[in-house]
Amino acid sequence: MVEQGSGMTPGALAGMLGISPTTLRTWHRRYGLGPSARTSGNHRRYTPEDVERLRRMVALTARGLAPAAAARVVLGEPAPAPAADPRPALGAAEARAARRGFLSAANRLDEPLMRDLAAKLVAEHGVVGAWQHVFMPTLVELGGRAAALGRGVEVEHVTSAAILHVLRGVPLPAEDGRLAALLACAPDEQHTLPLEALGAALSECDSTWRNLGARLPAGALLAAVDKLRPATVVVWAHRVDLARGVPLDELVTRFDAAVAVAGAGWEGVDVPPAVERLTSLRHGVRIVLGATGRGD
Repeated sequence: MVEQGSGMTPGALAGMLGISPTTLRTWHRRYGLGPSARTSGNHRRYTPEDVERLRRMVALTARGLAPAAAARVVLGEPAPAPAADPRPALGAAEARAARRGFLSAANRLDEPLMRDLAAKLVAEHGVVGAWQHVFMPTLVELGGRAAALGRGVEVEHVTSAAILHVLRGVPLPAEDGRLAALLACAPDEQHTLPLEALGAALSECDSTWRNLGARLPAGALLAAVDKLRPATVVVWAHRVDLARGVPLDELVTRFDAAVAVAGAGWEGVDVPPAVERLTSLRHGVRIVLGATGRGD
């Protein structure tokens, strides 16, 4: 019990911390970060210790930590290890059979069947498993065939459309706190499907993201990062000349965000030491989760 007038009221504390009273009430209800004292008139008041905990809570969520994880840190509780995906991995034989079926449907331009097959793969094995063992190898094979024969581009395009439809069907997580990842293509880069795959895989991990899409000018990327302040920025480029148009130095020096690059275009480009080179979709997910305090 405290005397009337001592301690901080919820409204005053919310104003001081720059958060809404609703957020303060939510943190009280969900995580136990409420006022620990009451006045003689039974009004809630926040003690200096309560205020310090909530200052830390605001700071941690501003850095991209999910509110539940931030609350565990503030309360001194150990953070649980990331949950393993309970879905079975695609075995080699199963992956080969899935690719054959997918290719057969693609060659017939049977987009409804491709959507069904793709949705089943994602549901049973997750976005990462479906992408790395079926979708990406199929697209590589179709692209190589079209380049060698000078025909078949329509097969590649319909296949991409079917995969994109399924990736965009993965439910988006609710946005709460700092944006985990901002995804963008290099200026003049038109291939966006790998970023869509990364976004869908992040959604499966309940991690928030935005995709700025194809052909994003360097200035527009910097403006978006300045406005959204994500925990991680991932830039895709499939050719060296496209990668060289990305303002990596400015991204690294101007913003408090992890920066990662993905795509074959970066293989011939020197990048700042702080920039992470993504080697796979699984690697990309791990980097984003790590930047938000949820990785290994």
